[in-house]
Amino acid sequence: MKIAVVGSGYVGLVTGVCLADFGHEVVCIDKDASKIAALERGEIPIYEPGLAALVAGNTAAGRLSFTTELEDGVRDAAVVFIAVGTPSRRGDGHADLSYVYGVAKELAHAVSGFTVVVTKSTVPVGTGDEVAHIIRSTNPDADVAVVSNPEFLREGAAIEDFKRPDRIVVGVEDERARAVMAEVYRPLYLNQAPLMFTNRRTAELTKYAANAFLAMKITFINEIADLCEATGANVQEVARGMGLDNRIGGKFLHAGPGYGGSCFPKDTLAMVKIGQDFDSPMRLVETTVSVNDQRKRAMSRKVITACGGDVRDKTIGVLGLTFKPNTDDMREAPSIDIIRGLLDRGARVVAYDPQGMKAARELIEGVEFANSAYAVAQDAHAVVLVTEWNEFRSLDLARLKRGMKTPVLVDLRNVYRHDEVAKHGFSYVSIGRPQPVLAESLAQAAE
Repeated sequence: MKIAVVGSGYVGLVTGVCLADFGHEVVCIDKDASKIAALERGEIPIYEPGLAALVAGNTAAGRLSFTTELEDGVRDAAVVFIAVGTPSRRGDGHADLSYVYGVAKELAHAVSGFTVVVTKSTVPVGTGDEVAHIIRSTNPDADVAVVSNPEFLREGAAIEDFKRPDRIVVGVEDERARAVMAEVYRPLYLNQAPLMFTNRRTAELTKYAANAFLAMKITFINEIADLCEATGANVQEVARGMGLDNRIGGKFLHAGPGYGGSCFPKDTLAMVKIGQDFDSPMRLVETTVSVNDQRKRAMSRKVITACGGDVRDKTIGVLGLTFKPNTDDMREAPSIDIIRGLLDRGARVVAYDPQGMKAARELIEGVEFANSAYAVAQDAHAVVLVTEWNEFRSLDLARLKRGMKTPVLVDLRNVYRHDEVAKHGFSYVSIGRPQPVLAESLAQAAE
């Protein structure tokens, strides 16, 4: 089957490459000529494990190609996926649908024969109706069926998520489109992927509901972590006790500095606006947005407290900048607010991230960048672990300490155990766990 994917960003590129790997003939389309030229050279504009190899393999096999010309790309395509950005609109927080609607208008005269137009982008309820209206009002002769097929990809695990999904949600209003979409995903049937057909509006809302629920789950355990600190309880044990209940589950119950990234912040805000537009307020989601925003800044105060209440003219090393490991995505990353809070209080900040420093340089002024975790610790008064990259999970703590002026480790991801850090002489602060016994106290107890 010939498939066109309009938009070669994160979602569009992963979608197109994986569909090509299923055996479909796929054309990825983007107006950014430099991006398309780079992809044709085999250069990948995003960091996603395994993606470069799939692009190379499917391009060599002739199943995957790239173009800037929408009309050429969609010619004879049975399915056209729209995978352009829907960022939060400045000023009001609504999803900006101008890119989606712009593509719809271009498609009206570009498609030929019966064509299924699929919104892969995350869009508010009713967007598919408007896409269908735009196409038909622009070209009444266009034979199209508009489908909603939201993505559920995790950055850093997107290929696995696409090929072995928990579910595939397809919103259709046309039986012909249903048959075509079943054929698109037929290669997954051997894996028993749950292909769920529903109406278009239900599919659109399902994406927002899922992301909002996960964001609430993260925010809930973060507030439980604060309560644990106040009461002397341990949030990791509380989370495990909760997660063993199969009605709750253990995923997304890891306390930390707050959620970020390309999805949760904009999707929760958009869902708040959808609720307002339909006079059905999303009060839990509204609170989630507010609590998460406050938490990021609160983490800088946590670091300042760990440093004795003052960081002026002190050097703070930051490990990890991206919103999560295995991505170069800095969008809404907690590190941004944390670092700005430290800079505002007069600190010198030195940071290192395996993939995120290029993007961070454009987002945060006044930060110095190092080339390793140990370089970050040189002359530091504290080191703050913000993103739990694998290379930060087994640091040589003795070596880390040797370079520091004062051995303070603030672990915002609870990567380390209190006892292993304390025995190296660190003052250690984590999230939602009882304060560790200091190294000297352990020594006294041993005597």
